[in-house]
Amino acid sequence: MTQEEFEVRGTHDEAVEHHARHEPLAQKIALFSAILATLGAIVSFLGGHEQNDALYYKNEAVLMKARASDAWAYYQAEDLKRHLAETSAALAPASTHDYAADAARYAKRGQALRATAEGYDRRSEEADAEARRALRPHTKLAIAMTFLQIGIALASISALTRRRWLLAGASAFALIGVALSIAAWF
Repeated sequence: MTQEEFEVRGTHDEAVEHHARHEPLAQKIALFSAILATLGAIVSFLGGHEQNDALYYKNEAVLMKARASDAWAYYQAEDLKRHLAETSAALAPASTHDYAADAARYAKRGQALRATAEGYDRRSEEADAEARRALRPHTKLAIAMTFLQIGIALASISALTRRRWLLAGASAFALIGVALSIAAWF
């Protein structure tokens, strides 16, 4: 003979289920928490996106600075060659080699290298400024996300304790989080 399991439900169990299904506060809190979680996901995504942009521009700034450093080193080498050629021309004016022409050639190349190095420095500074601009909203978005998470936590506690004033606190934290999210873009 097989033994079947039967669930015997008491009036207390039915009352708890009925209360859970028909409690408007619990439904409001669940909806409120879902909305806050959605807003939190959006704020978190935007904060991460801004942080990635800042890292991209910072990387670009470092790359341009490295290229500028290489260009400046090449410029210094050409300038050293020019200086040696000028010194050789001054010390051996009757030489068969035209040191003055070498000095002029090195000076001309040095000017182009200097312009290239300055261009890389300028691009590095622009990328660094862009990184700072991209990172500015990130801090406010991170703080906004913290306030939204506190709002979710307070809403959960209010659902457990059935304290409406905690829901009001959760709403206040949520509003601050939303306000900071909006303020991050201004």
